[in-house]
Amino acid sequence: MQASTTLLLLFLTAVSTLTAQQKDITLEAIWGGEFRAQRLDALHSLNNGKEYSVLNRGRNGATIDVYDYKSGKKVRTLVNSNNLPEVDQLLSCEFSADENKMLLATRLKQIYRRSSLGTYYVYNVASKKLTKVSEEQIQEPYFSKDGNKIAYGKDNNLFIKDLKTGETFQITSDGKKNSIINGITDWVYEEEFAFVRAFDWNKAGNKLAYIKFDETEVPRFAMDLYGQELYPTQDVFKYPKAGEPNSKVSLHIYNVDSGETQKIDLDAYNSYYIPRIKWTEDQDVLSAQLTNRHQNTVDLVFVNAQDNTAQLILQEKDDAYVDITDNLTFLNDNSFIWTSEKDGWNHIYHYDKTGKLINQITKGDWEVTNYYGFDQNTGRIYYQSTENGSINRDVYSILRSGKNKVRLSDRTGTNSADFSADFTYYINTFHNTETPYLFTLNRAKDGKLIRVIEDNEELKNKVDTYVMSPKEFSTISVNGYDLNMYLIKPRDFDPNKEYPLFMYQYSGPGSQNVSNSWYGSNDYWHEMLANTQDIIIACVDGRGTGFKGRDFKKMTQKELGKYEVEDQIAAAQKLSERPYIDASKTGIWGWSYGGFMSSNCLFQGADTFEMAIAVAPVTSWRFYDSIYTERYMTTPQENPSGYDENSPISHVNKLKGDYLLVHGSADDNVHVQNTMRLIEALVQANKQFDWAIYPDKNHGIYGGNTRLHLYTKMTNFIKENL
Repeated sequence: MQASTTLLLLFLTAVSTLTAQQKDITLEAIWGGEFRAQRLDALHSLNNGKEYSVLNRGRNGATIDVYDYKSGKKVRTLVNSNNLPEVDQLLSCEFSADENKMLLATRLKQIYRRSSLGTYYVYNVASKKLTKVSEEQIQEPYFSKDGNKIAYGKDNNLFIKDLKTGETFQITSDGKKNSIINGITDWVYEEEFAFVRAFDWNKAGNKLAYIKFDETEVPRFAMDLYGQELYPTQDVFKYPKAGEPNSKVSLHIYNVDSGETQKIDLDAYNSYYIPRIKWTEDQDVLSAQLTNRHQNTVDLVFVNAQDNTAQLILQEKDDAYVDITDNLTFLNDNSFIWTSEKDGWNHIYHYDKTGKLINQITKGDWEVTNYYGFDQNTGRIYYQSTENGSINRDVYSILRSGKNKVRLSDRTGTNSADFSADFTYYINTFHNTETPYLFTLNRAKDGKLIRVIEDNEELKNKVDTYVMSPKEFSTISVNGYDLNMYLIKPRDFDPNKEYPLFMYQYSGPGSQNVSNSWYGSNDYWHEMLANTQDIIIACVDGRGTGFKGRDFKKMTQKELGKYEVEDQIAAAQKLSERPYIDASKTGIWGWSYGGFMSSNCLFQGADTFEMAIAVAPVTSWRFYDSIYTERYMTTPQENPSGYDENSPISHVNKLKGDYLLVHGSADDNVHVQNTMRLIEALVQANKQFDWAIYPDKNHGIYGGNTRLHLYTKMTNFIKENL
């Protein structure tokens, strides 16, 4: 026997022995927390630039601890919940600007995706005194810049608590459920513009700007809640579907000293929506980002709070839509940083305070994916981008002039950063398909590693005891585009065998599923399917997904579900040409937009797909909310064919394969109405299918054993039909 043959046999024996010692992933392990990673919770860089705080939770309570950046040693404990009997469960914390006070949250009650009601306390760091903000549960309490006042929302009105006198005064009185909301966003703003606190303090703490929402004319949506009582209840809230009336919004500034409120006249601008307000470095100048109903024009307006006049500073236009971000940053001279896709890729721009372009800071056929900040001392800007490939993320710094760029991260995968207050250090979070979350302290000047904070080695060792297959990244050329893709093959893959193909995707505008990142719950499930059911998993990011330039992302405009479905069908057909793929066994699944897609693929690609699973799908964009849908589709009145021709409901007659349809009955986002209307269409087309409704579960379909039950159902459906 030749030496090379001996070595090969020894290697194969070692691999088979290792595999024999490894366990198969189970649904109980996935949903029982077996693969939970360690994180840095409520990370906050202290003003001194030398220390940071973290919220540490344990079985015996929670602490807010301060650590030294350089040494990593715990310096002190700011808060110990065991010493605060009033705070029965410390859930979050926020510092005042001077860090002398902390806002502690407990007894939080979720409202919608981002909003909650809670009981809040102000903790004085020096005196260790605890002050309850309100006897009632409140929303979005927020320190004034001097830390002496807190503004918050309650019962659709705004209140201010003076922490020096203890006095609380109400600054609006017209708030009414399902009618008027002051300073807190309505449902659709919260979901689609991604913010809840619609008020902001100026630098001096003597003015509070806020948005008022008049949702009187917005149609009501009612959800039955079955609960545990004899009679169900209803949750009734205002939900503007595509083409329906939205809240009428107005901008107001309250003067603390005079007690007067002024409404700002924005009629001269595109002010159908007000998706952002933010005070500049000038205590009398407020910025407001305004947009029209189509969201293809954004006006950046500066409001002079002395005479309450507004001036257009910058206008951004796009043939499709303009994304709203949180990247607007004001420098000391009130010049500002702005990000834009106007050259075809998302990049950083610097404007003076009058809106005159100083320069474009970043350039290239890649995307800036996060803006971290500007160091006033060194003149360097810190950001995250796709310069190392669209499936990867790296951290960079660059001078405001656009020169002397430095790549700070050195590992290929997903890197993100949290900088110290003085930009001396940053905590880098790195992960890829082979490495769980790795937290390191690095020098901001050059990225040099100082120390490892958390390496999740315990999780890595645990994962190594399970049978896992690597994600194989590549591209697939379909419909004239090279699309990002990964495959997961069974661990004992045999190229001479034929395997079923099971595709996973989301496909929504600007989204990404194919990324060089650590595993989420669905990834573990896909690994389980690949290695226990001998299935090949494929994921393809088609046209309309993100991080490959403006044109690639926005080509699905007015036709959601057309090009994305074409790409998934074409990718499935091309993969089925491979000798190890069984072309007669092709499935696809997705959640939300992905459920819309999987339904369409099965119906419209009946000769390509044999089965599909759709969880919480949109089944017609006519049923979905105004801001999201109209951003990409305009209104149903303007674009009826775009809405109907790409709706799964319009293609039920084509169904041939096996179909599982799942929804939560209390989904406030994608209403169960979507599934019920599709069910009725399928029934009238005399099409057989399987379906499940999870009572009182929202868009996430979770709680107790719900996820375990759902994934067991989906696993069994795959076993039986693929």
